[in-house]
Amino acid sequence: MVRNLSITSILKLKIDKKNIHKIVLNLKNEYLFKINSLIINFVTEKEIILINEKYLGHNFSTDIITFNYSGENDSLDGEIFICLDDACFNAKKFNVTLENELIRLVIHGVLHLLGYDDKSTKEKKKMKIEENRLVNKYQEQIHKLIIKYDC
Repeated sequence: MVRNLSITSILKLKIDKKNIHKIVLNLKNEYLFKINSLIINFVTEKEIILINEKYLGHNFSTDIITFNYSGENDSLDGEIFICLDDACFNAKKFNVTLENELIRLVIHGVLHLLGYDDKSTKEKKKMKIEENRLVNKYQEQIHKLIIKYDC
């Protein structure tokens, strides 16, 4: 288990938290960062809209919101909010499993905390290449992630 990492989820999601820990540990070892505090929250569309409105001034749902509380990229203090409803929609849209999409979002959030950005086309392309590489690398842990969730 990774120290200083906590995972929260809504009641209807049964997730194998050990595999989230394994993936974050793999990322930690690969990128050599420390974790002061990292919280990964799996939330509903209603919850993500409230967060998006309150903190970013946007009145819509999104698949992920990441907050870097320290501003540092090598000693993480942050929080990741992943919208299960958007993850289900994306999984169907891109014809991947929900497990695959959730791991992609966890990786995406950690990459944001490490300083990757996706605001410009160039940055987005660079981040997507790294994200795809990591998803492929950790493919084995992806299929063991979800115990029960109905999209």
